[in-house]
Amino acid sequence: MPTDETDQGPRPFTLDIEAATLGTTNFRTTIWTGAHLQATLMSIDPGEEIGLEVHPDSDQFLRVEGGRARVQMGPEPHDLSHDQEVTDGGAVFVPAGTWHNVTALGDDPVRLYAIYAPRDHVPGTIHRTKGDAETDPNEH
Repeated sequence: MPTDETDQGPRPFTLDIEAATLGTTNFRTTIWTGAHLQATLMSIDPGEEIGLEVHPDSDQFLRVEGGRARVQMGPEPHDLSHDQEVTDGGAVFVPAGTWHNVTALGDDPVRLYAIYAPRDHVPGTIHRTKGDAETDPNEH
């Protein structure tokens, strides 16, 4: 990953996404934003969670590269009927309009990358902590 953490989109770009994901310590770093797709790296501290959210117009793909995560999804915030543990190598598919949350289990942070289509965050977004994400006026 570039050391300056700059969003590399929309120009052509390659990287070892597993190494970049395992090396991130930021809660969220947007690494590439194109016209129709966006990729972010995330690190969720033990016992922390992304927080219950929904992306009305974006499908989302998550790939866990390290740690253990509890993934909950459902049609309403009070109906998270899909509840599963995901570990290294696990893939999560979140349809647009689906409420979801990811919680880090165990003693290690969960390291994952997320792909949104269409993009969800402002290009170049970096949240060093979950608190930064929660107070960012550009987040929903």
